Formats: sequence, C-alpha cells, structure tokens
Amino acid sequence: MTTIGETAQSTSRIRTGTVPVESKLETPSPACVVSLESILCTEELLNRPWRPPDYEKENSALAALVCALTDSPQTILQTLADKVLELLHADSAGLSLLTKDEKRFYWAAIAGAWSPHIGGGTPRDFGPCGDVLDHNIPMLFTHWQRRYPYLQTAIPRAEEGLLAPFYVNGKAVGTIWAIAHSNCRKFDAEDLRLLESMGRFASAAYQAAESTEDLRLEIAARETAETALRELANGLEGKIRRLVDSNIIGIFMWCADGRITDANEAYLRIIGCDRGDLVAGRLSWRDLTPPEWRSADDRRAAQLEAGGTAQPYEKEYLRSDGSRVPVLVGATAFEGTPHEGVGFVLDLTDRKRVERAYTQVQTELAHANRVATMGHLTASIAHEINQPIGAAITYANAALNWLGRQSPNLEEVRRALGLIVEADIRAGDVIDRIRALVKKAPARKDRVEINEAILEIVELTRREMVKNAISMHMQLAETLPAVQGDRVQLQQVILNLLINAIDAMSEMSEGPRELLISTQSTELEGVLLAVCDTGPGLAPESADRLFESFYTTKPGGLGMGLSICRSIIEAHQGRLWATANIPRGAVFQFTLPTVSYAAQSNDWNCTCAALTPKVELDDPGSCRAAAHCLGSECRSRSAGSSCLPPAVPRSLSP
Repeated sequence: MTTIGETAQSTSRIRTGTVPVESKLETPSPACVVSLESILCTEELLNRPWRPPDYEKENSALAALVCALTDSPQTILQTLADKVLELLHADSAGLSLLTKDEKRFYWAAIAGAWSPHIGGGTPRDFGPCGDVLDHNIPMLFTHWQRRYPYLQTAIPRAEEGLLAPFYVNGKAVGTIWAIAHSNCRKFDAEDLRLLESMGRFASAAYQAAESTEDLRLEIAARETAETALRELANGLEGKIRRLVDSNIIGIFMWCADGRITDANEAYLRIIGCDRGDLVAGRLSWRDLTPPEWRSADDRRAAQLEAGGTAQPYEKEYLRSDGSRVPVLVGATAFEGTPHEGVGFVLDLTDRKRVERAYTQVQTELAHANRVATMGHLTASIAHEINQPIGAAITYANAALNWLGRQSPNLEEVRRALGLIVEADIRAGDVIDRIRALVKKAPARKDRVEINEAILEIVELTRREMVKNAISMHMQLAETLPAVQGDRVQLQQVILNLLINAIDAMSEMSEGPRELLISTQSTELEGVLLAVCDTGPGLAPESADRLFESFYTTKPGGLGMGLSICRSIIEAHQGRLWATANIPRGAVFQFTLPTVSYAAQSNDWNCTCAALTPKVELDDPGSCRAAAHCLGSECRSRSAGSSCLPPAVPRSLSP
C-alpha cells in the first residue's frame, strides 16, 4: 500500500487519461474535457489541518468487520462501505470492483446519499477509478464531472471524492472511496490513513465474497450432479452425455474391480492425469484412494451392491504428482449390471480453504476472549501463586532454624524441604493451568472429566467470589461419565459463565448472593452442567439476544463471551441455553455427549484453541476439599439425589 509520503511524491507524475467511453450512467462524454491535474487536490489534502487519530473507534470498526466476515460474508462489502461512511464522516462511500474482463468498474457496494446508484459504474480506461489504478496511488478529486461529464447525472454531485486502490495477491482489483457532497466537509490526511486502512481489509472482504460465491456455485453444481445421477438411474443417456461433455463436474465410468473405463476432462484434471493414461488402462479408483480412505470406499461399495446407489461422501484422491485433493464422490450402478456404473466428483479444494479461513477467525476471537477473561482475574491469579510461594518461604526459614541449632534436627529439615517441594509443585500447577488457558494451540479431542475441569476453574475464581461476598455451592454427580473434547475450550465456557454470574451479583445492593454449580448425567443428552445464580436475572427484551455476537448488557462488555461459548458447545455436539431462576436470578445450562456417543460421530470439529494439563482427583472427597478451601459448602451427590432433580434446581437453598 502506498504511504502518505509516497502519495505526495507521486502527485507530480499524474497524467491525463484516454478518450472516455459511455458508462452505465448512460450520459455521453463530450470530446473536450479538462486535464486530470486540474481536478486533483491530493497534495492540498496532505497540507490541510488534520484531526488526531481515533484508534479506539477504528479498532471497534475493524472488530465489527471481522465478526461480519465470519457471520455474513455475502454482505461484507456493504458492511465495509457502511463503516467507511461512519469513520470518515462522509456523505457517500463505497467500493468499485473491476469486472472479469477488466473493461469496467462496477459499484458493488454503496452507503450514504449515492446508495441509489449501486450497481452502476465507470469505464476502466476513462474514470476516477481507472486513474487511481493507473497511477497506483490514492487521489483526492474535486468537481470530477468537469473531466468525466457522465458523472453529472450522479445526484447529488460530488464536491470532493477520495479514492484509494486495494489489492489481492499484489494485483489491484478495485478502489475504495468516500465522497463529500458539500463544502462543509473537507477530507484530510487522517481520512486518507483511515481509507487506506479500510482498503487493506477490503482485500480480505473481496476474497471472502469471491469464495462465498464459489461455494454457492459448488453447491449448485452438487445439486446438478445429484439430479443428473437420478436421471442416469432412469436411463436418460442423452442428458448424461451432455453433462459429461459440459465438464462442470468430474464424471467417470467405473468397474467393481477398480478399473476406470471412461471419464470426462473435468475428472482427469482433478486427478492430474491425461486421456493417454485413461486409454492405456492405467487408471484405477482403488489406486487413487489413500489407504486411510479405503474402508470408506468399501462401505460405499457395499451400498452399491445392496441398493445400486452410494450416497455422496467426502474423501481424498492421490494425484499423479503425489499431492492430495479433497473431493466429494457419489456413484450409482447401471441397471442390470451392478458391477459397473457411473460416478461424479467435485473438487472441494476451494471450499476447504474457505472453511480454514473461517476457523482461523473464530479461533482468534475465542483466544482474545479467553485472554480478556483471564485479565479480569488478575488479583485471584496473583493470590493463587503467592500462596504456595509464601508457604515455601516459611518452610525454608523453618529449615534454616533447624539447621542453626547447636544440634541440627535433620529430620525436621528433611520434612521442611519436602514441604517446599510440594509448595513449588502447587505453584507450578497453577502457572501451568493459567498458561494453558492463554496460549494458542490446536484443538484437541481428549477424554475430559468435567467435574475435574470445574474444580480447576473454581480455584481461579475463588478470590473473586470472596471479594464479592458470594456463597458458592456445588452439587457434582459422583458417577459422571467422561465427555470427549478440548479441555481448555470447555473450561473457557465454564469460566465465562462463572464470571458472568459473579459480575451480575456484584452489582446487587441487597439480597443473598449465592452461586450453585451442578452436574448430572442424562439419558438423552449425556452430561448436563448448570450455573445458577441469585442475581438480577434476565431482562425479557434481552433473553432472545443473549448469544448474539457483540450484544452485551454490561457497560464495558464486548458481547463476545456468550456467542463464543455457544459456538464451542455446539462444536462439541452439545447445546447451551439460558432460563430464569425462581424466585430470582438466571440459570445457564449446557449439555455434552459422553465419550461413547462422541466416538460414534466423525463430525466433531472444534474451532477454537488451547488445552490445559489434566489434574487427577483421588476420590469424590476431593470435591468437598476444594470447596472447603473456598470457605463455603460443597455437596457431592449422585445424579439421582433429591437435591438435584432431573430439571435444574429452581432455587439455591442448601
């Protein structure tokens, strides 16, 4: 991206454009026009007084754009135009994109007064956007209709227009722009900096929009292919041949022994082979399959033999160059010849790339939320670390005293040194747990004892509860089955729910402050965990929006915590919801499938990161011991106990 200094140096190099052509605004251009230099005031912009940067507002806009990129990539360009309008205090803002043939710019997104002109555009070889790309620098125009007469019909007319190019893989693909329609608004250097910053995000937005369109086309192609396969089963040979020759998707004729007897060009491109390999009989769908995918092929072969059709499934192919390509494969047998048939293949490379990009964005958001939550517990963390360190110092002084005696008591010294080692191990365990919560690491699928995970998080929040005079109770089922998932992600959810409950009750001026954490096993949904508080409860108008991104009821909140929590739980094949507590407060509950259920599914896919070391508990009494350290009551009961009925407790009475 060209800097402001480079922009100033480049203004002297600007030259006029070529003869104009008719634009989509359908106003012809006269033969005589003014020079480009006469309508440029870029150098003047750099010398104008400029306002100081508002980085907080800029960062907030970028965070909202990242969220929009994840939630609604199909509308990201319009969202970006809205943010440019807001940040630059412009009258109109938008994005102009080059068409595929690079002959025109079309206005893909517009916000503000010019929004009725969305879908319009300008010629590539004679227009403001073309001049910006030709010179590869941002430009500030004034009264540009004097040079480009076809812009006279764009009402209201532009007093000033600030444009900056943006790029994808080093190639300029469009411009991002802001317009002032009156003399009351003059752009300055800060506006240029913000526009260039938004231009860098425009590159990611452009790629996301393109990828979404590609994914839509893939889905449409898949539906076309499935329809075609049904027609194949009914003997519609003419339509089959047209589909094969169109090369929209890969199509091949197969034999049960692995031979591929015919294929179209699209299929040969996917596997990296040519028609000579096909004619020579060197292609076999069994040889193209990596070893780890052959069992899936065998299951589909059994489906073909039993019913004549194999449902579409994902796998990988080994290409001729040794690389792998992800594909979606389906097949059907010819009527009367069950050992021969036709199959279709879709290349999923682009879709997988888009999925990885979305996963990365979600991972970054979850990590940021986890770090922010840990910052909320700074005092508690310091207390947890200082306790074993202080104990170690005390034991060390005791050992020195025993050694300083006229007759040193070596047995007491040995005992004191052992206690120092234990204190050091406790401090290390605390640091390990904290480090696991804040570091970035790939998602894991491990066996997780949810009660142990709860006790570790309770230790981190203990001081916050004491400071806010909150009485905590636990009802943890003694015989709780393990769940499968990422321990740190699940602890992040528990930590968020506890912090939210603590924050809600800390603002109360009267009434009991009680917090109940309970677990139980259910027949249908596996493990159920509930966090129940006696805070002010849930407002009716906010109940339906609690889990929306960037929705918050806290004055200083970001509105990311509960949204990320729901994403984590759903990625673990569970569900998270909230209800009112009776007579006051709120209940947040989530379910997780047990290890035996999760092992039967191949769809588990966590999108966030990090894992904490596992801490073993010797017996259920450890639950009571941990709660005793909190100075509150802890009760470990079975799932069938009368104090924890099948529904979550309606109150927090002991």
